[in-house]
Amino acid sequence: MARYFISLSYDGAAYCGWQRQPDAPTVQQALEKGLSTLLREDIEVVGAGRTDTGVNASYYVAHFDSEGVKDCAQLVYKLNLILPQDIAVMAVREVQPQAHARFDAVEREYTYYISQRKNPFRRYSAWQYYVPLDMERMNEAAATLLNYDDFTSFAKLNSNNKTNICHVIKAEWRRAEWDNDLLIFTIRADRFLRNMIRAIVGTLVDVGRGRYTVEEFRDILHSRELSRSSAGAPAVGLFLSDVKYSDEVYL
Repeated sequence: MARYFISLSYDGAAYCGWQRQPDAPTVQQALEKGLSTLLREDIEVVGAGRTDTGVNASYYVAHFDSEGVKDCAQLVYKLNLILPQDIAVMAVREVQPQAHARFDAVEREYTYYISQRKNPFRRYSAWQYYVPLDMERMNEAAATLLNYDDFTSFAKLNSNNKTNICHVIKAEWRRAEWDNDLLIFTIRADRFLRNMIRAIVGTLVDVGRGRYTVEEFRDILHSRELSRSSAGAPAVGLFLSDVKYSDEVYL
């Protein structure tokens, strides 16, 4: 029995998140069905983390165990033929027998997109938000995230987290070089809490439109009170964009 990492991307619009559910379509279920069909064995897939309903992934990693993989490149080719059009597999790679897609991830990166003008081609990939935003203030506030490690203020209630400690190493806004009306927020950390990024984006947008000052944003962080943060930004603009592992997990 060998273990494999599978990297993929997906449009989350049609799915109730990554994680398998009894009566709702999920990405995990679609991938397990495709692998089980091709490998002719029951395949269980373990993902790098949970993405919520409607959240996308431009780069996602999962692992599975199998005795039937003969050619990784052929498996990728055949999977892409039978999987739905909104899921694409990029690679399958054999890894160490104990490698774990979730627990061995050392960094994760999410990207959030805001379109500041109506764009029919971005209605499923960006939050269409037309209020003017001060990106300089938003970046000043975002920089304070690197100085904190307790993100209780942005943690979803009743998530059963063992800890709300995360170490953010990057958090910044920029305008897309190809579209001046598209704002892009990139945040990278060792781990994230459920709904954390959408809550952070929603609160940073309130800084950008003048509801909060940078100092008030810092006070929200320091308070560790979820009730003080803003409503979460819509799922449509959020993408898991990278998952990093140490070289030791690979063969």
